[in-house]
Amino acid sequence: MSYTPELVAELEILALFNLDSSQEGLKIHQTAAPKAIAAAQRLFDKDLITQPDGGYLTSLGRDAAEHAQGLLTILAVNETA
Repeated sequence: MSYTPELVAELEILALFNLDSSQEGLKIHQTAAPKAIAAAQRLFDKDLITQPDGGYLTSLGRDAAEHAQGLLTILAVNETA
């Protein structure tokens, strides 16, 4: 499996969620970039978020966001080392 632009866009959305609060969601506005709007819809279709335009993370979505954000942290540390 390769990292397609669609998967990268989904990872970017997952990286926006605040994992410190389950009460804080996201809203992808109609004026957002089309790739962000489409990524949010795909995440909703995959049952990772509660609304097609953002909402909250589902249980599976939280797991995915934790992994995505963890990977970004690891890669960022290696870039500065």
